[in-house]
Amino acid sequence: MKIGLIGLGNIGVHFGNRLLAAGHELLVHDRNQAAQQRLVDQGATGVASATELASQTEVVLLCLPLPRIVADVAAEVAQGSAVRTVVDLSTTGPSVTREVEALLSARGIALVGAPVSGGTVAAEKGTLAVMPAGPQAAYELVEPLLRVLGKNIFYLGADPTLGQTMKIINNTLYATSMVASCEALVYGVKAGLDSKTMLDVINVSSGRSFATLERIPQCALDRSFPVRFTTELLHKDIKMCIDEAEKLGAPMLVSPAARQFLAFAITQGDAQRDNLYPMRHFEEWAGVQFGEAK
Repeated sequence: MKIGLIGLGNIGVHFGNRLLAAGHELLVHDRNQAAQQRLVDQGATGVASATELASQTEVVLLCLPLPRIVADVAAEVAQGSAVRTVVDLSTTGPSVTREVEALLSARGIALVGAPVSGGTVAAEKGTLAVMPAGPQAAYELVEPLLRVLGKNIFYLGADPTLGQTMKIINNTLYATSMVASCEALVYGVKAGLDSKTMLDVINVSSGRSFATLERIPQCALDRSFPVRFTTELLHKDIKMCIDEAEKLGAPMLVSPAARQFLAFAITQGDAQRDNLYPMRHFEEWAGVQFGEAK
């Protein structure tokens, strides 16, 4: 297929590489010229604007960092003369997705909200979970593309907001379990337990989670904290979930504590650091260190 991809950051670049490797003709656009050039060097065609790109292909994929950016870029895409289907792979949230759907549908363009989960490693390997929702015909058209990008595809229904709701629920569960795991593991170190041994025990016991199985062993145990998903973006997602739940009258009592900790970490300069980096605050308060640098 001939496909447009807008947003070529830490995850979008892997989407582009996988689509090229699968043999698709790829048009790309990013306001960051260096990010765009990475995929042009791999065989993609760079395009100067979102509207120009959407005038050259019927299918446009979005992979963008913030809901308002998605809305702004979607408005530019809607001016394109060729586009008929937009797939939003970003974490946009249901409220902005409704705005975008209304904007696109007024011009006869279908929207599939298809946020992804699994991070940069899964994006590179093509093992992401993908949560598409939107008109059945539009979903069936883009399903082969989604299967290039991810391994577990869950079609959630005709309402494009459903995938976004599922994604912010998932990220909120990750955030709460991650923060709880960090504070508990720091307590364990303070009490005299070995960092790796604690993870070994937890990961075959009932306390395990994605944080303890994947993120903490990969990023915190050796003190490397590579940036895979920033504190700022995780805070954005959990805040969005709490706000959306409040609109529906669904109580959330535990998640706000994790959101508050992430908000504190941002005030301490952690916004662009990996979301596990704020574990250092628990360490500082306790006077101990989890793991050891290699």
